[in-house]
Amino acid sequence: MRTVADFEAAARQRLDPAHYDYFAGGAQDEITLRENETAYKRLRLLPRVLRGSDKRDLSIELLGTPSSMPILIAPTAFHRLAHTDGELATARAAARAGTIMIVSMASTTAIEDIAAAAREVAPDPGLWFQLYLQPDLEFTEAIVRRAEAAGVKAFVVTVDSPVLGRRERDDRNDFHDLPPGLAVENLRNIGENRSGGNASHVRDIVMSAGLNWDHIAWLRSKTKLPVLIKGVLHAEDARLAVHHGVAGIVVSNHGGRQLDTVPATIDVLPEIASAVGGALPVLLDGGIRRGTDVVKALALGADAVGVGRPVVWGLAAGGREGVTEVLELLRADFDQALAMCGGRHPADLTPDQVRR
Repeated sequence: MRTVADFEAAARQRLDPAHYDYFAGGAQDEITLRENETAYKRLRLLPRVLRGSDKRDLSIELLGTPSSMPILIAPTAFHRLAHTDGELATARAAARAGTIMIVSMASTTAIEDIAAAAREVAPDPGLWFQLYLQPDLEFTEAIVRRAEAAGVKAFVVTVDSPVLGRRERDDRNDFHDLPPGLAVENLRNIGENRSGGNASHVRDIVMSAGLNWDHIAWLRSKTKLPVLIKGVLHAEDARLAVHHGVAGIVVSNHGGRQLDTVPATIDVLPEIASAVGGALPVLLDGGIRRGTDVVKALALGADAVGVGRPVVWGLAAGGREGVTEVLELLRADFDQALAMCGGRHPADLTPDQVRR
């Protein structure tokens, strides 16, 4: 398999149709879902010449966490729907690739087990933890403590989900819960025996329309780890993020799964990068399928990008090896595009190298 599309085709053959639709689908008419990818096709690269290097260095460091490349694993839920090894396989592949895995709070494997699997491959893996702040702040703090104890290096708070988006594929498939034997393991009541606990004691993730900057301040007061916010599309929210002292932002529309008809993330990135002005790292997810997509995002102001669905397709197609193949495919594709644009390091890319 040579492209992300090849892995998606293989995954579609292996997955239960309802589970494929869960991973592949978006909100309502899926306009934003499609735009996340097609927006890159409207951008043209303008390479520089006679300034490249035979040896390129793709490595970066984000908030104290090193990564071998500016391509991270974005948080996605329910990996055990895609493969029996689930998040364990993904974590091992991420550790092997030397990149950061942002573990979803809605993972079907507990954060302690994910971290242990990653450490089988690398002694100090780059794990971050995606968090939905729950109305029950005591329970939220307990999750934070679990993640800290497991060794995560940052928290990424999803802020674009005051309510759950309507995903009509899931409605048509009547897919609204995990099958028997699977659960959101990070939401087991603290103190339960995870290996023998009753699934009925697993809490539901509660979306909170009342989430505000005070909640971000509360989390920052409870942890010494960096706190990023994920789901920023408006430049004024990016300015507020700087004002409120968050460590970084993720330009994201939840993979087109929340509010349909919002812009593609690459289309709002330049304005957000300008608003931030280098005061904190800017990450982007949504629609990354090629190395040229990565180049365009970095040139327009992102410090790194996250990939979600491509990782799930690799997982479904081939478990840990499938995820590894996807990550190495994207690495090689990015390295080639960077060389052709005259760059030696991701920081060499500049906005003037992208035309609309």
